Amino acid sequence: MDNRDHLIEKLVMQNNQKILLLVMDGIGDIPHKDFGKKTPLEYAITPNLDKLAKESVMGRLIPVLPGVTPGSGPGHLGLFGYDPLQYQMGRGILEAAGLNMNIKDGDIAVRCNFASADENGVITDRRAGRISTEKCEELCCLISDNIKEIDGVQLIVRASMQHRFVVVFRGQNLCDRLTDSDPLAEGKQPVEIKALDDKAAFTAQVVNKFYQEVRKVIQNLKPANSLLMRGFSARPRIPTMMDRFKLNSVCLASYPMYKGLSKLVGMTVIDEAGKNIEELFQKYCELHNKYDFFFIHVKYTDSNGEDGNFVQKSKIIEEVDKALPILLEKKPNVMCITGDHSTPAAMKAHSWHHVPVMINSSYCGADGAMRFTENECNNGGLGTLESKYMMNYLLANAMKLNKYGA
Repeated sequence: MDNRDHLIEKLVMQNNQKILLLVMDGIGDIPHKDFGKKTPLEYAITPNLDKLAKESVMGRLIPVLPGVTPGSGPGHLGLFGYDPLQYQMGRGILEAAGLNMNIKDGDIAVRCNFASADENGVITDRRAGRISTEKCEELCCLISDNIKEIDGVQLIVRASMQHRFVVVFRGQNLCDRLTDSDPLAEGKQPVEIKALDDKAAFTAQVVNKFYQEVRKVIQNLKPANSLLMRGFSARPRIPTMMDRFKLNSVCLASYPMYKGLSKLVGMTVIDEAGKNIEELFQKYCELHNKYDFFFIHVKYTDSNGEDGNFVQKSKIIEEVDKALPILLEKKPNVMCITGDHSTPAAMKAHSWHHVPVMINSSYCGADGAMRFTENECNNGGLGTLESKYMMNYLLANAMKLNKYGA
């Protein structure tokens, strides 16, 4: 932590001002040649966001560093005011924490996907057709019943949502310095997991044996007859948002990974926050008087971007817009709408592109923007900044920062 981080912690103070951070996961995009060279934000019909934009200030965020494509963990850490290069968390521990798994010191967690493979083990679908959560639970029970330990290491398998699940390795002398098995593209076989240093050699051996054993159990069960592993991680040590920013914060999210990350930075996590966007927004209204920082997460902008579904990504944006008046019924003092990273539909993947951001408050000013879009954000008053500094603006607009110096 550098002097700038310490400065904010020294200046921050508590008051009754409410801050709301609405994250449309993977919202950033690029013009699509098949849709009039528009982005989903430009293509979507968003009267409520347009009205808010005219009273707000815009900008673009760099989640990690220029040109670096972020995962969801680093992307969200930056939004919460943490340097993602300093506080590194693997996807496994985030998902495990979100599933309320009891992670002990020395445990190693990994986030897994069920996948589809051909007779040679080549991956044909990295997400196994996004099987149902119920099917995922059945498969995880099957694995648990057949594989309980490997080389003295206990295995704990827990279903997440759709094709995702978590495995926790519990034993002696385990290390999370491992490569992933996900080739990140169809048409390739899973990559053999390797140790990144000598301390992880035993763990790599156990994990590779686990993969082989799971394949024996599920190889005839289409579409989910293979698995991919990424994000090996142990429990991190990280200061809470109350410690750093004096924020009594709450997470309203559906997916375990985002709940897990929120939990690790000290947020209260609402287990049943809502099954859709309207319910998430209504839960905010119910909790408005109880917390002073609200993190609301909308997932499907990202997953539709990953699927290359431009139209559906635009429709999710329209669903957010339609439900926005629910938030405005108890309008927070500071509202920020942004994403953790960009997921262009044309690329079907996370990307390095800067992320649009909009901040609204009584003191933010306005920069003449007519809509919340990438181009409008390019010309916005916030300019382009690293995500980790955005929290400073939110605190400042909420009058939560004292003056620096005489």
